[in-house]
Amino acid sequence: MRLLIVTLAFAVSPLFAGEIEDKVNAALAAEARPEADRARDRNRRPLQTLEFFGLEDDMRVLELIPGGGWYTRILAPVLADRGKLYVAMGTGRIQETILTEPGFDRVEVIETTANIRREPGARFYSADDFELDVNDIDLALTFRNVHNFDAEGRARMHRAVFAALRSGGLYGVVDHTRRHMEDETPENRRRIDPVLVIKEALDAGFEFVDYSDLHYRADDELEYEVGRRAVSGNTDRFTFLFRKP
Repeated sequence: MRLLIVTLAFAVSPLFAGEIEDKVNAALAAEARPEADRARDRNRRPLQTLEFFGLEDDMRVLELIPGGGWYTRILAPVLADRGKLYVAMGTGRIQETILTEPGFDRVEVIETTANIRREPGARFYSADDFELDVNDIDLALTFRNVHNFDAEGRARMHRAVFAALRSGGLYGVVDHTRRHMEDETPENRRRIDPVLVIKEALDAGFEFVDYSDLHYRADDELEYEVGRRAVSGNTDRFTFLFRKP
């Protein structure tokens, strides 16, 4: 019987993978999706990225700092029938736009006690200790946001995610690469040392699971501000996956 169960598990897993692929592709092709979002698909590689992070359509997923909602527009329809999407921190833009559109009414905004702020003259945001007021999350994701916070803010965010995840839950992080141990400059301030990110996640209690070179760019010299026209859309980005023990 045990052999039969294992055999069946391997037999159905490609089907589940196919269903996720179909749902992500359907979200990407949605008529209401802005053309500006579509134009970034080739660079952001959302299907491959979400597959690497282990997304399944029955997961409880937390997206941190969704910004303009580029990934929210993909995650919400994929999870609509069997899963649940939560968004937290920096949700103001999508609350006024995407979440008012048909089909996004099941996305839940987590109101945290986080006091995200940037002191006068500071280059980075920080945050007070906060809780996400949700637990048993299967997968937490944040895309190109970690670099925006100072060390204390990053540590508090990682700890809050750790508390929100179930045991075995996953944490996916994508961000712009800075050279290891390079001093901060005006050109690299929106990049972050990937080794530092791993260390800080481990300090918060996570295990390092894997990395992907999906967003590796050999022609990014790691020297210039990510918003420069010559670099924007072609930065080298690290893609990390962590697990809560």
